[in-house]
Amino acid sequence: MNTQEKKTLNAGLLLLAAFVLWTVLIQCVDVRPLGQNGTNIGFAALNCWFHRLCGIHMAIYTVTDWLGLVPIAVCLCFAGLGLSQLLKRRSLFQVDLDIILLGVYYVLVISGYLVFESIPINYRPIPINGVMEASYPSSTTLLVLSVMPTLNFQAERRIRNRTLKRAICAASSVFMLLMVVGRTVAGVHWLTDILGAVLLSAGLFLLYKASVMMIDRRRA
Repeated sequence: MNTQEKKTLNAGLLLLAAFVLWTVLIQCVDVRPLGQNGTNIGFAALNCWFHRLCGIHMAIYTVTDWLGLVPIAVCLCFAGLGLSQLLKRRSLFQVDLDIILLGVYYVLVISGYLVFESIPINYRPIPINGVMEASYPSSTTLLVLSVMPTLNFQAERRIRNRTLKRAICAASSVFMLLMVVGRTVAGVHWLTDILGAVLLSAGLFLLYKASVMMIDRRRA
């Protein structure tokens, strides 16, 4: 394992450890029954202050919710790429390893989402369509920040046209920024939910990137 691989892997592991610690702290620090129907919320002073500061903007919530289909479309495109390679090469073992790993990575992201949906750490500040929904980590933020960096990474690897490559990476980066900001100020998540999603998605992506880097080195 070379230096760059170690740095990437260690950074990913560090971010995942930070996510675990952050999750524990949310359940221990300044926990008060200030959520929906008196449910507990960690870092209550910070979360409530930020929620009052931003207010509730359902239009932003709706727009960012629909734009959450963009990373899903990206996933489907990579799934289509893997399927086309499988049909042409007639063997799963002939599909590019970074694409296979990408599929595994997406499954891990979905699994993480399902785990926290079934074991709510806290609930959204407001009901959505009259229903109390799990809020930690922010699922839309997690999806966007887990998937869109893989688009940039794969564009760097597979696209030779520099102009097209830069355009895709720039558009993807702007999209990520707007989605995170939009989801943060919409008022449908606590601030700690957004931060948790950032830590988890960044950690998982860096582990994927480190794995691909190690595969590339062994092939070379």
